[in-house]
Amino acid sequence: MDYYELLGVSRTASADEIKSSYRKLALKYHPDRNKEEGAQEKFAQISEAYAVLSDAEKRAHYDRFGSAPGAGGMPGGDPFGGMGGMGGAGFDPMDIFEQLFGGAVGGRGRRGPARGDDLETEARVSLLQARAGEEIEVSIDRLTTCEHCHGTKSEPGGKPPKTCPTCSGTGAVRAQARTIFGVVETQQPCPTCRGEGQIIEDPCTVCKGRGRTLKNETVKVKLPRGIDEGYRIRVAGYGNEGPGGNGDLYVHIDMEPHPELRREAEHLIYTARIGFATAALGGAVTVPTLDGPQTVEVKPGTQHGELHRLRGQGMPRLQGAGTGDLIVEYDVTIPKPGQLNDEAREALRAYARAVGDEVPSEKHEGFFDKVGKIFRGE
Repeated sequence: MDYYELLGVSRTASADEIKSSYRKLALKYHPDRNKEEGAQEKFAQISEAYAVLSDAEKRAHYDRFGSAPGAGGMPGGDPFGGMGGMGGAGFDPMDIFEQLFGGAVGGRGRRGPARGDDLETEARVSLLQARAGEEIEVSIDRLTTCEHCHGTKSEPGGKPPKTCPTCSGTGAVRAQARTIFGVVETQQPCPTCRGEGQIIEDPCTVCKGRGRTLKNETVKVKLPRGIDEGYRIRVAGYGNEGPGGNGDLYVHIDMEPHPELRREAEHLIYTARIGFATAALGGAVTVPTLDGPQTVEVKPGTQHGELHRLRGQGMPRLQGAGTGDLIVEYDVTIPKPGQLNDEAREALRAYARAVGDEVPSEKHEGFFDKVGKIFRGE
C-alpha cells in the first residue's frame, strides 16, 4: 500500500503536513480510543508509513525505489529490514506515537498511571466582579483519596492486595496482531486487574474498593479583570484525583445581567429616555455608572439615537491595555395623543406655528387619535 495514500497526503507534502496528518490519524485509530475491528491494524500501518516519510533519507529512498531501505523492492522481502527491526517482532507503533505525543492516550499509560479526569462547572459573575477581577468561590464535587483506606482500596486490617497473576503486577499485557507488514506487538491494560497490577481481596467498606470517594469542595477562582461571558478559566489540580496526578477544573463564565446597563465588549451602554422638551431645550439625566449615579448634561437639540461617551467608565480590556467607555444612548420619547392635556396641545400648536410646521385642526386631531388607537390595538 502506498505510504502517501495511507497518510492522505500528496507526494509533494511538506514534513509539517505529513506530521499533521499522522497526528490526526494516530489519534483516530489509537487502540485506546478506537475499539472497532481493523483499527489496531490501521494504527500500525500509518505509524510505519510515518516512520518512513518523516525521515528525509528513508523518504528519498522510498520515492526512488517504491520501498523502504533494505527491502530491495522484492516481493516477500522485509520492507523494514534496514530500519532497526521495524516490521518484525521488535517494532511497536506505540513508540512512534509516544515520541510525537509524549505519552499514551486513555487508560493506564505506558509511561505511568493515568491522571484524574478534568471537571467543569459554571460561575455567574456580575459586572462589578468582572471589572475588579475579584476572587470568587465555586462549589464542586470531585473524586478524592478515600480517607478510610487512604487510597489503598483495601479495608484497613483486612487481607492485603495480591499481585495480579495475569500481568505479574505490571498492569499491562502485550498482544500481537498480524498485518501486511508483519507481526505487530502492542501493549494494553491487563483485563484481569484493569491495569492496576493487583487484585483487591478485601475491598474498603467506604469506597467499595475504588480508592476514591466523592467530596464536595469550595474552590477559589481569581477572575482576570474584564472577563466576559463565554470565557473559561482553568484551575490546575482541582479536577478528580488519579494515580498519575489530579485533573484540572474548568470554570465557564456566565455574566449576570445588569438591571440598567448592557455590555458590548469593553463598553457599557445605557439607554437614557428623555422627553421632547428636554431634547429640544436641554437638561440633565442621571446615569447609573458602576461607581454610582452620575449626572450628565443633555445638550439642547439632542437627537434621537445620539450618543454621549463617558470616557474610561466601561470595562477593562481583557486582552489589552486600557478601559472601555460608558456610552449614553438617547431615546427621545414622543407622547401619545391621549397623554397630552389641552394646555400641552396648545403649547405644541404654538411651537408648530412658530417654526412654520403645519398644524392639524381639532377635528383632524380627534380623527388621528381614533386611527392611532386602531393601529395600536387600543
